[in-house]
Parts: sequence; structure tokens; C-alpha cells
Amino acid sequence: MKTLLQGGTVISARGEKKADVLMEDGRIAAVGERLPAGDAQVADCAGKLLFPGFIDGHTHFDLEVCGTITADDFATGGRAALRGGTTMVVDFAAPDKGETLAAGLARWREKAAGKSACDYGFHMTIDDWNEGISREIGEMLDQGISSFKMYMTYPAMMIPEGDMYRALLRLKEVGGIAGVHCENDGVIRELAAEARAAGRMAPASHPRTRPAPLEAEAVGHLLRLAQLADVPVIIVHLSARESLEEVRAARRRGQTVYVETCPHYLLLEDGVYDSPDYMEAAKFVCAPPIRKKADQEELWEALKNGEIDTVATDHCSFTTAQKRAGRYDFTRIPGGLPGVEHRGVLLYTYGVAAGKISASDMCRVLCENPAKLYGCWPRKGVIAPGSDADVVVYDPAADSVITAADQAQNVDYTPYEGRRTAGSIARVYLRGRLAVDHGEVQDVSGQFVFRGKNQL
Repeated sequence: MKTLLQGGTVISARGEKKADVLMEDGRIAAVGERLPAGDAQVADCAGKLLFPGFIDGHTHFDLEVCGTITADDFATGGRAALRGGTTMVVDFAAPDKGETLAAGLARWREKAAGKSACDYGFHMTIDDWNEGISREIGEMLDQGISSFKMYMTYPAMMIPEGDMYRALLRLKEVGGIAGVHCENDGVIRELAAEARAAGRMAPASHPRTRPAPLEAEAVGHLLRLAQLADVPVIIVHLSARESLEEVRAARRRGQTVYVETCPHYLLLEDGVYDSPDYMEAAKFVCAPPIRKKADQEELWEALKNGEIDTVATDHCSFTTAQKRAGRYDFTRIPGGLPGVEHRGVLLYTYGVAAGKISASDMCRVLCENPAKLYGCWPRKGVIAPGSDADVVVYDPAADSVITAADQAQNVDYTPYEGRRTAGSIARVYLRGRLAVDHGEVQDVSGQFVFRGKNQL
């Protein structure tokens, strides 16, 4: 099957150019001006922007949290991702304490296989450490799992810092890389206990018990461990300017540090937790919490100047009914926000159209950098001959409004309700097949993507 995308503007991290794109047998066959159509089906893309398929390197589909399971599994989450232009997600395979990595990976393969509409890969969570886990690290790379996740908070998932250091050394040996959730767990638990003792049980206590200095302290702590181990690391969902300062200090020392942030830290402010409606405020509980306007401004500037490498969603969706489990205690509210469907239009609207970043910057953080960082470049992340024919056709003139009533995410709200977008996604192609046509998700099936080592 051949399709010619004719008359559009191809976006890359290096710039943009008017060009046609010929897709054949799932790959990009040619990119150039006035390509002959031949026997290809022609799609008129005049006035449209052609981005490589977006990659979301941080999703949580079908995950058990706080005695419940995220509202989106790989079926609904994959469809929502595609509708938002994301043609590949990298989710987290999470073994339980005491389980082997292989057992966790097998369970996540079963969750995704034959269900995910978009392509997918897995990070492997390391929540335990022993000789067996150390041995399995190398085996994971043999199976296309080259990135790992560790936590400095959440007792069920975190490991002692000595074990974290040993894990970093092992990753250095095999060429893997770790993303780390950085918050100071001990002080968070103390602040939460103080809030409970004082009867401050509303969601407003959530950001006050997880303040920015506790994120920054953990970032600095991790980066000193990484300095000793002489290994690069990824700071996932960085939310605060204090944390960015710790990254800058490490980079001045000569360390390699990669930074991810999320749309909710770029667009929302901590006043969302002060709503008199308990459940309205509970919708925004996530970790790290939403920060202040000054943090937003710092993050946007860091995006523009290249200090932030990727924008992912940390999509971890719960319905209002699921959030209600913590209606008498903010610490029991399942933490996480939906976002996989709206990341692209939000970044274009509030970044590109607003003049804060360029379309090439958007391509860098949504496409090229994730593909390189997570070892699937140049198969993914670029519109070039030989790459997978994953293409997002963006129409800058077709404004829309984000509503919960019009979304594929399996939740009854969106944090961005009522926001008008600058343009919208007209079509999405997944390996050359039309996957989304003006909001209608087609019958397509995702594949597992075998990933190699970091190339960023």
C-alpha cells in the first residue's frame, strides 16, 4: 500500500521544509518536493504540518494503585494516545516486591499484546535488589528493554539508596539507563502525619506535604549518587525550578542528566487544590504535585533553551469515583492525571502558537529526543526514508475545544476542560496505515518495539 502526503510542511528538530512524503509498506519511502504520485493514494496536506508520530515515554496503563486499577488499560489508553498523535508509548512493567523482572515483564506483555492500538515498549521498574535482579538487568536488554525506573518515594516501590547505587553501577556495565522519581519520602511522610494530626485532610494538604524543596533535595541526592557511579540518569516528571537548579549544578560538574517534564506542570497552577469542592480538587492530586506560576515560566524557558529533553504525560488515569476513595484523607486519593490524548495539541497551543517554543522544539521534545533516549532512533521520531511511517498531520487552522465529553481516555474529566486549542490533529498514520481521521480512531493494532541503548 502506498500513500503520498502531498503539499505539507515536514517538521524536524532541525527545522521545517515544504515536502511531500511517500509511505510504502509501513515505512517512509521518500521525502522531497513534487514527488510523483504513481499508483499511490494521494492525501492533500496543503497548509498542514507533518510531525513524526509523537512518543510518550511515560504512561501507566492497567496499573494497580491504592487498591484500584488505572481507568485506562492498553486498549483505551492506546486509542486515546493515537487520537492525540502519539503513535508509541513506553509504559512501565512493574514486578511486585520479591518477583523477578521476568515475571513483571511477562505480565505487562500480556496486558498489551493484541490490545494496544499504538506501538509500545516497556521500561522495567526496579523495586528490589539482589543477585538475581542484577543478572536479569542484562537479560532485559536482550529482550529490548533498555530503560529502567526507580523510586525515591512510595515504600512499596522504593529501594534503599545503597541498592540504588549498586543498580546504577550495574546499568553502567550493561549500557542501560534509569529514570528516577525524586521526592524525599521520609520528610513527606512526616509532613503528612503532621497534617493528619491537625485535621487538615483536604486535598489542599497534598502540595503542602510534598513541597518543591523535597523534590529538589531528592534530585540533588540522586545526582550525587550518579556522579559517584559515573552514569547518566533521567529525572522524570521534573516540576520545580529548584529541581532544575540541581540539574544545572550537576551539568556544570560535567554530568550527563536528562530531564522530562509534563504538560500539567507547564499549564496548571497549585491553586487547583484550593477548590471548596473536595472532589474537584482531588482530581488534580498527582506526585510531584502541581506547582506555582513561577515554576511554569522556568520550565517553558528550559524547554526553549534545550535544558529539558522530553515532555511526557505520566498518564495515570482515575475516574472521579476512583478518586473518591480518598474523600476523607488526602493521602488515600489515587495519584495521577489523564493526559496522553491532549499532550500534542496542548504543546502546540501553549508553546508553538504562543511563541514560547518553535515547531522544531516541539518535534525535539515529543519525537526525536524520546526516540533517541529510549533507543528506537531512527526507526521512530523522524520523517526520513527507512523510518516507520508514523506521521501526525496537524492542521493549525482547525481550532477545537478540549472536553471530557469528547475524548477517548476512559475517564469522566480532563484537567484541561474547556481550553480552546490552536489547531488540531487532522490525521494520524501508524506505520503507513491511517489510524485517526479527524478524531475517528480506525481499526489498527500496535506492535511491541524492541529498543536498543540510549543514543541521545
